[in-house]
Amino acid sequence: MEFENLMPYMKDIIDYGIIGLLLLMSVVTFWIFIERMLFYASLKMDEYSNRDKLEIDLTNNIGIISSIASNAPYVGLLGTVGGIMVTFYTLGESSTIDAKSIMMGLALALKATALGLLVAIPAIVFYTITLRKVEKLLTKFDILTDEKNNEKV
Repeated sequence: MEFENLMPYMKDIIDYGIIGLLLLMSVVTFWIFIERMLFYASLKMDEYSNRDKLEIDLTNNIGIISSIASNAPYVGLLGTVGGIMVTFYTLGESSTIDAKSIMMGLALALKATALGLLVAIPAIVFYTITLRKVEKLLTKFDILTDEKNNEKV
C-alpha cells in the first residue's frame, strides 16, 4: 500500500488506533493497580517462610505499570506525528492556505500527546505507590522474621 493511499485513513488510525491504545493502556494500568492494592490488603505474612517467594508475589505485574508509564508518551507522540503528517498532506493537496484548518489539524494532532501524558502521569504515580508498598511489606516481613528468630533463642 502506498503512502498516498494510506493518508485518507490516517485520521481514523490516529483517532481509533492510537487513542484507543492509550485508553486501553490506561484501563490496564488502573486495573493492575487496584488488583495489587487488594492483594496487599488481603496478604497474610505468616503464610510465607521465604522472603524471595514473598517478593515475587508482591511484585507480580507491577512491571507492566512501569512499561505503560514509560511508553504512553511515545505512543501519544506517534499519534501527534501522524496527525501533523495528515495536516501537511491535506495542506499540500489544497490549492489555498486556510489558517483555520491548519490550526484545527495541529490541535487535533496534539490531543494524542496530551492523552499520552494523561496516561503516563497517573501510571508513574501508581507504580511509585505500589513499589513503596512492596518495600514496606518486605521490611515488615523482615522485622517479623527477626522477632520470631529472637524468640526462639
